[in-house]
Order: sequence, then C-alpha cells, then structure tokens
Amino acid sequence: MATLLHIDSSVFPGSASASRTVTDAFRTAWEAEHPDGTVVYRDLSADPVPHITADAHLAGFTDPATHTPEQAAAFAARVRLIEELEQADAILIGAPMYNFSIPSTLKAWLDNVILMGRTSGPGTQSAQGTPVTVVASRGGSYAPGTPREEMEYVQNFLGAALGAGLGLDVDFIVPELTMAPVNPAMAELVPLYEASREQALQAAQLKGKELAARLAA
Repeated sequence: MATLLHIDSSVFPGSASASRTVTDAFRTAWEAEHPDGTVVYRDLSADPVPHITADAHLAGFTDPATHTPEQAAAFAARVRLIEELEQADAILIGAPMYNFSIPSTLKAWLDNVILMGRTSGPGTQSAQGTPVTVVASRGGSYAPGTPREEMEYVQNFLGAALGAGLGLDVDFIVPELTMAPVNPAMAELVPLYEASREQALQAAQLKGKELAARLAA
C-alpha cells in the first residue's frame, strides 16, 4: 500500500484557502483511487513544527553518543519528520505565496528535513525520486511574461530545495490571481482567476488519480 505525505501551510482554513482547496482535490482523488493507502497529514499552520535551533542543527553533524539532552530531544523531533519524508511514496504540499515567498512554517519544515549526509548531499538523498506535487497558489500572476515574473521566488526556491536539495521529482500546480474576487482593483481579472482555479482543480484531480493508480499497481 502506498503512503501519501500531505502537507498544508496556508493560514486560512478549508475552502477559504486556495491552496487547501486544490490539495484537497488531489487527496480526494488519491483516496478514491487507492482507498487502502495511507495518508500522513501535517497542517503546519494549526500544528507548526519547531524552527531549527542550534541544538537541532549541530546534532545532525555530531556523534549521537556526544549529544547533550537538549540536542538529543531536538534531533529526535527532526528524525520523526525525516522518517515521514523517507517513508512516503508520494508527497503533496500546499505552498501559498506570502510576500513573494513561502510561509515560514513550511520553511521550518524544510529546515528540519534537509539534512546533509542523509536526505541531502551527493549520493545521500534518502528520498531521491519520490514524486512531490506542490500547489503554489498566489494572489497575482508571476508567470513568464508578466510584469512580476522576476519576483517569483516560490517555484524557484522550492524547485531548488525539493529538487536539487532533496532529489525529489517536483511537479507544480499553480492557481493564480486568487485575490481577484476580493480586491476591487482586480475585478476585471476574475474570469482569468476562475479559469486558473478550474484548471488547477482538474490538474490536481488527474494527478492524484494517476499517481495513486501507478503506485498501487
């Protein structure tokens, strides 16, 4: 049975969140195709993981026999997150754009699971090749050719951290213009927002179904 690691990081709950709406569509399709599978869920907004500390960082590069009690406890928390990553057959991440970047809670998760010599580094990427689908929602548009193209740091950063850093097989779904329905200045963009949302939902449903079927085979 395949295991899906599902991570959400939006501060908004349920349907109020563009990224959660799309990750939910993916997960629903996954579970319908693979009802006997396992889903490990982390809501980083409701239950954030600790930001990296000196103890947690240094413990990753020293002999466990030399760890202080504080280092041992901090590293054990990192190992639990790392094992979830390593044991997943597929990963789903909701990554809304906040102030041109990812939520700090998602960055904290990444800082915990990226460990040189285990999950990262030449020849030591323990989750290498695992497919990860990232729902990178954003209030405006940062697509190629748009005025804010150079300010797109979510896909650029996560492509590097998840792909080059962890060796994962990264795929993005990008619902754009999510502020159009609530910002009067963007009212004329509502049809484009609606089209982007529908395209993202369809892509999530298709990817969730196809990936579950492939891994369950």
